[in-house]
Amino acid sequence: MAVIVASGDKKRLVLAVAVALVDQAGLVLIAERPAGKAMAGFWEFPGGKLEAGESPSLALCREVMEELGVVIDPRDLAPVSFIEHEYDQFILLMPLFLCRKWQGEVKGLEGQKLAWVAAGELADYSLLPADLPLVEPLVRAVNKTLS
Repeated sequence: MAVIVASGDKKRLVLAVAVALVDQAGLVLIAERPAGKAMAGFWEFPGGKLEAGESPSLALCREVMEELGVVIDPRDLAPVSFIEHEYDQFILLMPLFLCRKWQGEVKGLEGQKLAWVAAGELADYSLLPADLPLVEPLVRAVNKTLS
């Protein structure tokens, strides 16, 4: 995990990455955080923290394989937006990528529930607070790619 620790009373910065897998019908994959994990019960875009020396796209490829059992090519990732979100213990900086191509069958390999949701209905789910500001730019990106 790439973490920058600031001196004094400043919070540490956590770098993470997320993906919106979008199928041919324009549905977006989200995952529910399972019991036992921080913020269990909230829905999120798949992804995770970067490891030391790892680029965001390679981190995302690794995380998607670990969490969902599918292979994505970094060349198929299109940047959508990013967030900076302050939690109690740290500040999260996280870009969101859109991906329409992957190899394999999507499965929740970490005990998480998965849902394919119309982009316009993402706000109806209890998304993580950090993911909420990503919904509007994602809806625009999905609609643009469908036209």
